[in-house]
Amino acid sequence: MPDREGLAVRTFTPDRPADVPPVLLVHGFGSDGKTDWVDTGMAAALTAAGRTVIVPDLRGHGATPAPATAGDVTADRCADDLLAVLDAAGAGTVDIVAYSLGARLTWALADAAPGRVRRAVLGGLGPAEPFEAVDVTALHRAVAGEEEPADPFTSFIAGMVRAHGEAAAGLALCVEGLRRTPFRPSPWAGPVAPVLVVGTDDMMVRGTDEIIGVLGAAELVTVSGDHQQVLIGDEFRHTVVKVLAQ
Repeated sequence: MPDREGLAVRTFTPDRPADVPPVLLVHGFGSDGKTDWVDTGMAAALTAAGRTVIVPDLRGHGATPAPATAGDVTADRCADDLLAVLDAAGAGTVDIVAYSLGARLTWALADAAPGRVRRAVLGGLGPAEPFEAVDVTALHRAVAGEEEPADPFTSFIAGMVRAHGEAAAGLALCVEGLRRTPFRPSPWAGPVAPVLVVGTDDMMVRGTDEIIGVLGAAELVTVSGDHQQVLIGDEFRHTVVKVLAQ
């Protein structure tokens, strides 16, 4: 398999580093590391706590080039990308904070390399794969400026993707690749079950009890807000800092 260009990565180093692993922050779909983690103050809160913070942009997002094919952005390939980021940073083990799509990819990363993940805080994660309901052929046509999808959900995803302008075609490939490898809650492969954070008004995380049922002893933290409000809110940030300090 040919080499691919790596992910764009920001790294933040504390003034007084603590003797703990770095923290990998994995953003959500249609966003990037700066928007989800720098602009929200999460990276700053963690460096203030003595943590080195690694913030990649997923393939097709932010400053990372678009994928060439949908096969480049299956969940397994995205996990490989994140592991390559850890290798390049010299990070044997890490704590991970991830949101929405990032949380689902963290699950794949833990499956691929369970010894690399110490603690994880996963926000905005539901038990289903939303992209399974997308008509990818109709999505690509819509993004290319052809006919609008007849299916309302596919039309909604197409509108969200098109809002990203030149990045839209790459994001459509991301939808297709992730649809090929849908998320299914499975036993957590890491040494400690993740902490799940959900919003009181977040419709995207309905059914989180299914994930807890698979995990068994996992902690569920409920904070105020919808899918976007949780990510930018103080409660999520404070929860992350508290959990990773344990």
